[in-house]
Formats: sequence, C-alpha cells, structure tokens
Amino acid sequence: MSDVDLAVGLLRATPTHENRSDGQLRTWAEIALAYGDELAEGDDSGDVQVVEREGGVSDGELVLAEHQRGSVVVYTDALRRVEKLARARGWPITREALRRAAVAHELAHHRLDVRELNRRLGHTAFRLGPLRLRGHVAGAEEITAHRFAHHRSGLAVSPLLITTALAGGN
Repeated sequence: MSDVDLAVGLLRATPTHENRSDGQLRTWAEIALAYGDELAEGDDSGDVQVVEREGGVSDGELVLAEHQRGSVVVYTDALRRVEKLARARGWPITREALRRAAVAHELAHHRLDVRELNRRLGHTAFRLGPLRLRGHVAGAEEITAHRFAHHRSGLAVSPLLITTALAGGN
C-alpha cells in the first residue's frame, strides 16, 4: 500500500470521518503528506535533548515519545513493543531508526503550523453566507508528522504502515 492509501485508511478510522467520501479523504491525505515532505526539507538546526524512560504502554495505549518542555522523552517499553512487531513482520527496522523516527515525529508536531495545515486542507466547519469558519481535520497532523519522521529517520518502513499494523489494520 502507498502512504496515501495508508493515510486514507487512518483518516477513515477516525470517528469524525466515517461518512466522508474516499475522494475527500484522499485529497486531505495527499495535502497532509505533502506538508510533511515540505517540513522535512526545512532547516534541521536546533538539536533537542532526548531522554529515555521506561513506559509508554498502558491500557491499550502505546506512546513512543512525547515532547516535554524543550526535550523529547522516548519510552523504551513502547519502543521494544514496536521493534517486536517489526521483527514479527520481517521488516528491516532497527531500534535506533525507530528511536530517530519517534523523536522526529515529536519534532514535527512542535514545528508544524496547524493553522497553515488547516488552511491547505481547506475544510469548512461552518458557513454563514459569505463567512466561513475553517475546520480542523482530525488525523491530518499525525499524517504530516509520520511523513516528516519517515524522511528524517531513515526508517526502512513507513511510520504509517507501522501505525496501521499497530492498530490491527495490516
């Protein structure tokens, strides 16, 4: 599957999008992926401190990393869980590449301009005559961050594929 197909699948699984057309979801996916490509081409200055901690797995939730007060916390238990999934699937993924992808994903969230992404997506949440309120497309930020992480990490498998597999969709 292509990243566009995987991104459409992730959007389709988002509760606010279950009745949207495949064409609409595909357009949003393409825009979010393109924004991730653009962000990844930008300046890479400004190293961030990376801290590793145990955890990241609880009650069916998996958190690989979080951006906290200027640093990124990478959760080693979650990293091991994803590494185990990758090995079971036969994907050529190293722990270090997963770690780089998790850090890059968090940096993307910190760097991306949500207003600009929403402008590009062009979703209207409310319209009253000539006035319109721009809407948020749930999931688009994640797709952008996944694409950014793929470019910046050198990960051999798309983070979108890993997310889909973790969700049980592939």
